[in-house]
Amino acid sequence: MSIAHAHTAPLDRFSLPDAGGHFGGYGGVYVPETLMTALQELGAAYDLARKDPVFLAELRHHLKEFAGRPTELCFAERLTEHCGGAKIYLKREDLLHTGAHKINNALAQALLARRMGKKRIIAETGAGQHGVATAAACAKFGLECVVYMGAHDMERQSLNVFRMRLMGAEVRGVEAGQKTLKEAINEAMRDWVTNVRSTHYILGTAYGSHPYPMMVRDFHRVIGQEAKEQILAREGRLPDELIACVGGGSNAIGLFFEFLEEPNVRMIGVEAGGHGIKRGEHAARFAGGRLGVLQGCKTFLLQDAEGQIESTHSVSAGLDYAAVGPEHAFYRDRGRIHFAYATDDEVMAAFQLCSRLEGIIPALESTHAIVEGMKRAKALAKDKVIIINLSGRGDKDVQQVAKILDVKL
Repeated sequence: MSIAHAHTAPLDRFSLPDAGGHFGGYGGVYVPETLMTALQELGAAYDLARKDPVFLAELRHHLKEFAGRPTELCFAERLTEHCGGAKIYLKREDLLHTGAHKINNALAQALLARRMGKKRIIAETGAGQHGVATAAACAKFGLECVVYMGAHDMERQSLNVFRMRLMGAEVRGVEAGQKTLKEAINEAMRDWVTNVRSTHYILGTAYGSHPYPMMVRDFHRVIGQEAKEQILAREGRLPDELIACVGGGSNAIGLFFEFLEEPNVRMIGVEAGGHGIKRGEHAARFAGGRLGVLQGCKTFLLQDAEGQIESTHSVSAGLDYAAVGPEHAFYRDRGRIHFAYATDDEVMAAFQLCSRLEGIIPALESTHAIVEGMKRAKALAKDKVIIINLSGRGDKDVQQVAKILDVKL
């Protein structure tokens, strides 16, 4: 189910956000006064670092030598044959060290924290991939690491909890509320307020108060930069469509950003449809949400008539969140990025299909994009080209899927 709006004016992707962190009417800074100085310090440090050739060269080095960039753009031949329409390419972020795109941002922010003299790192995590990436970056650079994770997510992502602890991170379970990502972010922010002088918060998605949405987007732009160069080399032209899953939206904006001013490239973000668009049964903000403020940011979110945050659900812990990144909301309003959702049942079927046809086990988050990508491939002619961002691998999800399918390991 896609939502389209008329594209009203030419885009200038580098004009946003403004100095206050606004993407049109979205974004901004909504935090306690205690954190204003820390955010201003972070913004100033990032502004200097992004222009510093030494910082950028060191980041490129670690992305290559430690993370494993560039990642491949892989033609999914059997999946394409199965759909019978457009060519499907997979941008293989799942091949990165720690198993997902999250390492791009974690490495970059860890380097920035070290540059700022911060020796203690905190992070939140849902599916565990950002937590694992942050733990790996902290281990590499000798930084103290504390990761907050909802107790429910810890149960369904126990493998990633152990991986974080193996690399020296302290994983703190959060028992409040739904015991998922929203509550983990709440606890991380409480920690940051208390320890702001010594601690940097490596936020894991393109969300939160300025400068995080901009900064995380910029650290993931490498995805789209590589994909554009690779598809031109493979096909001699740009793709017709780009598709990526959207929780907060970091992998999606990382892929989309380089193509925003290419009017013939259609972009689709795929949210978590859960059990269907019923209150408390999904995490599709554009299908069931409205404008509000949550955890430092104004954007689309799931809330009731009194403004209380609604419960969410998704088979994928990484998409199980009540709000979406402000840049996505801005481009959705302008009709530049379209949004769809995939249900848990569709995701479970596509998870197994991709594994069997391509020998690639995708993360449940990434499988949401595969669901929509297969629908689009079937609807398009064979001379069309689709790129799906395979943002992470599914090793972490195998035990959960086996439990759902009632398969004994």
